[in-house]
Amino acid sequence: YLWVLGSAKMELSDANLQTLTEYLKKTLDPDPAIRRPAEKFLESVEGSQNYPLLLLTLLEKSQENVIKVCASVTFKNYIKRNWRIVEDEPNKICESDRIAIKANIVPLMLSSPEQIQKQLSDAISIIGREDFPQKWPDLLTEMVNRFQSGDFHVINGVLRTAHSLFKRYRHEFKSNELWTEIKLVLDAFALPLTNLFKATIELCSTHANDASALKVLFSSLILIAKLFYSLNFQDLPEFFEDNMETWMTNFHSLLTLDNKLLQTDDEEEAGLLELLKSQICDNAALYAQKYDEEFQPYLPRFVTAIWNLLVTTGQEVKYDLLVSNAIQFLASVCERPHYKHLFEDQNTLTSICEKVIVPNMEFRAADEEAFEDNSEEYIRRDLEGSDIDTRRRAACDLVRGLCKFFEGPVTGIFSGYVNSMLQEYAKNPSVNWKHKDAAIYLVTSLASKAQTQKHGITQANELVNLTEFFVNHIQPDLKSASVNEFPVLKADGIKYIMIFRNQVPKEQLLVSIPLLINHLQAESIVVHTYAAHALERLFTMRGTNNTTLITAAEMAPFVEVLLTNLFKALTLPGSSENEYIMKAIMRSFSLLQESIIPYIPSVITQLTQKLLAVSKNPSKPHFNHYMFESICLSIRITCKANPDAVGSFEEALFMVFTEILQNDVQEFIPYVFQVMSLLLEMHKNEIPSSYMALFPHLLQPVLWERTGNIPPLVRLLQAYLERGANTIASAAADKIPGLLGVFQKLIASKANDHQGFYLLNSIIEHMPPESVDQYRKQIFILLFQRLQNSKTTKFIKSFLVFINLYCIKYGALALQEIFDSIQPKMFGMVLEKIIIPEIQKVSGQVEKKICAVGITKILTECPPMMDTEYTKLWTPLLQALIGLFELPEDDTIPDEEHFIDIEDTPGYQTAFSQLAFAGKKEHDPVGQMVNNPRIHLAQSLHKLSTACPGRVPSMLSTSLNAEALQYLQGYLQAASVTLL
Repeated sequence: YLWVLGSAKMELSDANLQTLTEYLKKTLDPDPAIRRPAEKFLESVEGSQNYPLLLLTLLEKSQENVIKVCASVTFKNYIKRNWRIVEDEPNKICESDRIAIKANIVPLMLSSPEQIQKQLSDAISIIGREDFPQKWPDLLTEMVNRFQSGDFHVINGVLRTAHSLFKRYRHEFKSNELWTEIKLVLDAFALPLTNLFKATIELCSTHANDASALKVLFSSLILIAKLFYSLNFQDLPEFFEDNMETWMTNFHSLLTLDNKLLQTDDEEEAGLLELLKSQICDNAALYAQKYDEEFQPYLPRFVTAIWNLLVTTGQEVKYDLLVSNAIQFLASVCERPHYKHLFEDQNTLTSICEKVIVPNMEFRAADEEAFEDNSEEYIRRDLEGSDIDTRRRAACDLVRGLCKFFEGPVTGIFSGYVNSMLQEYAKNPSVNWKHKDAAIYLVTSLASKAQTQKHGITQANELVNLTEFFVNHIQPDLKSASVNEFPVLKADGIKYIMIFRNQVPKEQLLVSIPLLINHLQAESIVVHTYAAHALERLFTMRGTNNTTLITAAEMAPFVEVLLTNLFKALTLPGSSENEYIMKAIMRSFSLLQESIIPYIPSVITQLTQKLLAVSKNPSKPHFNHYMFESICLSIRITCKANPDAVGSFEEALFMVFTEILQNDVQEFIPYVFQVMSLLLEMHKNEIPSSYMALFPHLLQPVLWERTGNIPPLVRLLQAYLERGANTIASAAADKIPGLLGVFQKLIASKANDHQGFYLLNSIIEHMPPESVDQYRKQIFILLFQRLQNSKTTKFIKSFLVFINLYCIKYGALALQEIFDSIQPKMFGMVLEKIIIPEIQKVSGQVEKKICAVGITKILTECPPMMDTEYTKLWTPLLQALIGLFELPEDDTIPDEEHFIDIEDTPGYQTAFSQLAFAGKKEHDPVGQMVNNPRIHLAQSLHKLSTACPGRVPSMLSTSLNAEALQYLQGYLQAASVTLL
C-alpha cells in the first residue's frame, strides 16, 4: 500500500482513495481476521492530515453505494472521537482540515441521498456542539438561506440538521451561555421556520391528492414540530408567544386531519401522519405543563381533539407512540389544579377508565410476540422503564395523574375491573390468562403510586391488600409444577415480588426465594431473567442495623441449587451474555461469602471459560463488568480464608489474561489490570516471576494513550513497587527511567496528574534510595516546571503530600538541600509561597497525617530552620500546622478551575470502569511510625527544646497567636511533656 504510515499528511490522490476504499470494504467483512486489522489500520492513519477529506471525497464521488455509506459512517465516528479538543491532549484534527470540513459539509450533506444525509447531519451536530456559534458563526445563515430553495430534499436536510443541533436544548441546564445561544438561534431561525411552516401547510392543501408530494411535506412538518418543541423547551420565547395563534391553530387542524393517501397498510411501523400527531401531542403537553396561562385559550379544543383521537385510534402497534403521547397529554393536564374541572364528572372519569385506560393496558398479540421473540427489548422496556412510549406506561401515568384529585372514584372504578378480570380468568385459565395479566398490571400501576411518594412503606392504595393478593393470586402461579407454562403470568408474578418487596412481609419473601431459584431454569428468556433480577434485588435489601435483610444463614439450604441454576441459566438459548444473571451471580457471591468456597473450583472454571468466549467479541458492557466483579469476589473470598490459594487463581486466569493483552481487547484491559493488582496485592513480600515478565510491557507508551487504562495501570505499578521494589532495583534497574517516563507523562496532564503523584509516592516510599538517587533532582525540576505552567488546586494538594512524604522518607535536611541545590533559597520560597498558605487545602485522613508528620520534621529536624534566614518562617509554619489540625478544610476552588477534573472523554474511549470488589485497602505510609500526629508534634518539639534550651519557648511567645498557643499547650499536656 502506497501511503507511509503515520506520515503527517496524506495526499488527496486517486491511489489513496483506492487504498481507503479497499480498507473500508474489509471493515465490512464478517470475518474478524480480515475486519480487525483493517479497523486497526484505519485507526492508525486517522491522525494524518487530509484523512477526513479523503473520506468526504469518497462519500461524494465513489461509484459504489456501500462504500459511500461506509465512508459516511466512518466519517461520523471519526468526528465523534476526535473533534472535541480536550485540554492537555493533542488536538487530533489539524486546523486546515477543520476549516475545510466546516466549509464543505453543509452543501455536501444537502446534496447527498437520505441515508448519507443522516450521517452527515449527525456529524454537523457533533461539530456544532463544540464550535457553534463562536467558531462557526455562518452555520445558521447558510442553513436558513436554503429554505428559499423550494427543494424539499434540501429543506429537510436543513431541518434534520437543525433538529439534531437544537435537540440538546431539551436537557441542558440553564446557563447564560445557553440563553445567549438560544436567543441567537431564535433571532435567525424563528421567523423563517414559522414562514416555512405556513408555506408547507398551504402546499399540503395544494397537493392534497398527490401522495408522493405529501410524503415529503409531512416529513418536513414532523421536523418543524420537533424544532418547535426544542426551541420552546427552556422558556416561552417572545416570538412564539406573539405567534401562538398561527402555530396552535395549525397544530390543532393537523391533529384532526385525516388524509387517506397518508394512511399506511403496515401494522407495525408508524406512518407520517401518526408521527406528526404524536409530536403535536408532545408540543401541546409542553405548553399545558409549562406555559398554562398563555395556553389556556387553546387548551379545551386540544383536550377535545386528543380525546377524540384516543377513542377512534386502533390497537395496532403503529399507533403506539401516538396513543402514548396523547395519553401523556391528558396525564399532564389532569394533575394541574386549574384544569381539574374538566375531569370532575363521574361519567367523564368512568369513560376515561373504560375507553382509554383499560384498553391500553391489555396485553396484545404484538406484546406477546415481543415477549417471545424479542425478549431483550421487552425486558428493557418493562424492567428498566425505557417503556416511556408504550401504551401501558402512559396508561399507568394517567392513572397516577387522576389519583391526584380523584383517588376515591378512580379506585372504585378499578377495583370493579380487577375483580371481574380475575373472575374471567378463573372460569378458563388457559384461554383467559390475559385477563389476569391485566388485573395484575392494574394493581401494580395503582399501588405503586405511593411507593414513590411515600418511600414504599404504605399500604399504598386500598385497591387490594398487597400481601393477600400475593398469597392468593401470585404465589399459586409460581408454585405450579411446570416452570414453563403461562410464562407471561410467571413474569408478572416475579415482577410483583420485585415491585412490592418492601411491602410484602419477610417470611413471604423467604417462601419466594426457592420459587425464584426454580424459575432460573425456565425456557422463557423473560422469565429466567426476571427470576435472576428479583433474586439480585432481594439480596440487596437492607435489614436492621445496616445488614442485609436476607442473611447468608437463611440462604444456606439453597446455596448449591442457586449457584447451579444461575450458571446453568447462562447456557440457556439467548442468555449466554445475560447481564441480569451475571449480576445475580455477583450479588450471590457477595451475600454468601465463605459458603461459596466449596464451589469455587467449578465456578472459576466456568467464569474463565465465559471470559475467554466473550473476549473474542465483547458486546455487553454490563455483563462484562459483573463477570469481572464475580471473578474478584471469588478471589477475595477464597484468599481471605486461605491466602495461598492465590496461585491457583493465577494459574486459572493468566492464560486468558495473556490472550486479552496480546489481542489488545481494549474493553477488557482495564479490568485485567485491576484483577492482577488484586492478585499481586495478595502476595506477601515478593513478586512471582510470571509478573516480572510482564513488567516491561506495562511501561509501553501505547497502553498509556488510553485514558481508561490509566487508573488501573497506576494501581498495578503501585502493587509492583509495594511488593517487589528490591527485585525491580536489582533485576530491572534499566526500567526505572521508563517508570519515571510514565510519571512525567501523567504529571503533564491536568486530568491525570494525581495518578502521576500516586506512582511517584510509591517510588519514593518503596524503592531503595540508591536506585533513584540519580533521578531525584530531575523529578523536582519537572514538578516545578508544571507549577510554573499551570498551578491547579489538585496539583498543589498532591505536591504538598509528595514533599512531606519525601521529607519523612529521606529527612528534612535532604528536602531542604535538594530544593536549594536547584536554586538558592528555593526552600524558603516553597515554605512561604506553597506550604504555609496552601496546607489547609489538603484533604483525606492519610494525606493530612503525612503532611503533619513531614512538617513536624521540618520544624524539629532541620538545623537551617533554627539559624538562617529561614528562621523567620518557623513560627508561621507551626501556626499553619496547628491550623491543619484544628481549622476546617479549605475546599474552595478558584472559579476557572471548577471544570478541569471532570473525566469527560469524548467518543469511544473506554472510560475507566472501577470494579467495586477489586477495591484497594487504603495504605498509610506513616502508620507504623506515628499514631497520633498531634502528640508526635509535642514530643518532637520537646526533643528540639532539649537540644537548644530556651529557643523554642521564646519563638512561640513572640509570634504564635494566642489561640494556636492554647491548642499547642493542649498537645503538650496530652503528651505529658514540657518545653525547655
